[in-house]
Amino acid sequence: MGNEGKEVRVLMVTLALQGHLNPTLRFAKRLVSKGVHVTLATTEVSLQSKSPLDCTTIAAHDDQAPRVHFEFFSDGLGDVDADRRNDSEFYFESLKTKGSINLSNLITNLTNRDKNKKISCIIINPFTPWAADIAQQHEIPCAVLWIQACTVFSIYYHYFKHQHLFPYTLENPNDVVSLPAMPVLQVKELPSFILPDNPLIMKKVLSDLFQRLDNIKWVLGNSFDALEIDVVASMASINAPIIPIGPLVSPFMLGKEETVAGNVDIWSVEDYCIEFLDKKPISSVVYISFGSINVLTQYQMDNVATALKNSNRPFLWVIKPPEKISGMKSGELPTGFLEETKDRGLVVKWCPQERVLMHSSVACFVTHCGWNSTLETVVGGVPVVAFPKWSDQPIDAKLLVDVLKMGVKMRIYGDDDGVFSDGVVERCIAEVADIGLKAAEMKKRAVALKEAAKKAVEDGGSSDMNIDRFISEIKGVSC
Repeated sequence: MGNEGKEVRVLMVTLALQGHLNPTLRFAKRLVSKGVHVTLATTEVSLQSKSPLDCTTIAAHDDQAPRVHFEFFSDGLGDVDADRRNDSEFYFESLKTKGSINLSNLITNLTNRDKNKKISCIIINPFTPWAADIAQQHEIPCAVLWIQACTVFSIYYHYFKHQHLFPYTLENPNDVVSLPAMPVLQVKELPSFILPDNPLIMKKVLSDLFQRLDNIKWVLGNSFDALEIDVVASMASINAPIIPIGPLVSPFMLGKEETVAGNVDIWSVEDYCIEFLDKKPISSVVYISFGSINVLTQYQMDNVATALKNSNRPFLWVIKPPEKISGMKSGELPTGFLEETKDRGLVVKWCPQERVLMHSSVACFVTHCGWNSTLETVVGGVPVVAFPKWSDQPIDAKLLVDVLKMGVKMRIYGDDDGVFSDGVVERCIAEVADIGLKAAEMKKRAVALKEAAKKAVEDGGSSDMNIDRFISEIKGVSC
C-alpha cells in the first residue's frame, strides 16, 4: 500500500539564537511548501526577552495560506534575565536536564491534540543532542539539521570517532591535520570548540551528538553539492551520511517567490539602508558585518574605522549596540567618525543582510564567516574579506578563500590582534573590490557559485531531490 496520501507532520527543535533560527525556519518553510505540516519549537525566553521574536509577522497573513506553526518550551532557567550567554555551561545543563522534560511534555500535548495525526519525524538542532533521546522515548524517527558546513560536520565526526587522525593535544596551533577530501589543515584552522582553550561544555555537547548518531536516521546539511561535493561524497558510507538540502536562504535570493509567511528577527531591521544602497554606483559599497554574536575590541574597531576613512569608498557597516560578553566589552566608534564619513557611509544596528548582498551596489563583504553569512554571500555572488574569530568560522573562511577562491583572508583564528591593523584591512578591501584581474577572478567565481546554488534548489535540482527523498522516507518509516 502506498503512502502518497499520508500527511507528514514534522516537529523542528532549535535554540532561540538568530543564527540557529534563520536556517531552521527557512527549512521549515521549504518543507511546508512541499505539503509537510511543520511545528517549530524553541525556548519560550525568546517570547519574553527584551528583543522578542517578530511574532507579529508570523501571525499577520492570510489564515488560508501555508504556514509554520510555532510552539515554545521552557529551558528550565525561568528568569528571563538569567545569563544564558556568558554562563553557557549552566545554560546547556539546564536545557539537557529541565528543557528536555519540558520538550517531552510539549510532544505529549501535541500528540494528545489529535491522536490520529502523530508526529512523523523530529528534526533537532546539533546543539540539542538530548532531543534525540526524547524522540526515541516517544518512538519518533529523528533527524539533525546540521546548520554549519558539511566540512565542519566531517571534522567533528572524525575527531569524535577517529581521534588518532589528530595531534594528541591540539595545543600547537601550527600542527597539521590531514582528513579525507579536505586540504591540509593547521590546528588553528579547526573549529574552536574542540581546541583546548575553549569552554569544555561546547565540546561535550558536540560529543553527545556524535555519540547518538546511531539513533539518528538523517543528517540534513545546509549546503549544496557544488559547494562541498568531495566532502559529502567522502561521508557517504557512515551510519548517518550528510545529505545537502541547502542553501537555506530566503527564496528571493534564488529567484523564487515566498509562499510561506513568517519571520523570526530577534533584532529590528533598519530597512532604510536599502535606500542608501540605491543611491550608490554599481559594485562600489563595502559591506561590513561581524554577525549576531561576535564583537570587536576597541583596537579592532578603531582599525576598521581608520581603514574605511582612508579607503574613500562608500560603506555600510552593521554594528550591534555595545555589550559586555564573557568579560570583553565591545568597542565603540571613534569620536568624530560618523561626522567625517556621513557623505559616503552608513552605520546601522542591524540590516536585512540578504537584500544587501543581492544589491548591485555592493562590491564586497567584510565578514566573520559564520555559515549563514557564508551561504548568503555565495548565493549573492559577493566576494569576501574574511575575518574568522571562533567556532566554525576559521573553516568557513578557508573554504571561501582557499577552496572556492572568492575572497581574501584578513586573519586566521588565534593570530595576534596586530595582524588586524588598519593597513591590512584597507589592503584586503582593495584587493577584493578594486578593478583588476584578481578581483575579477574572485567575482567570476562568486557568480558561478551563485548560479550553482540556484540550480541545486530548482525542481529536480540536487538539494530539491534530496528534500523530496527525505519526505518520502519519513512517510515510509512512520507509516
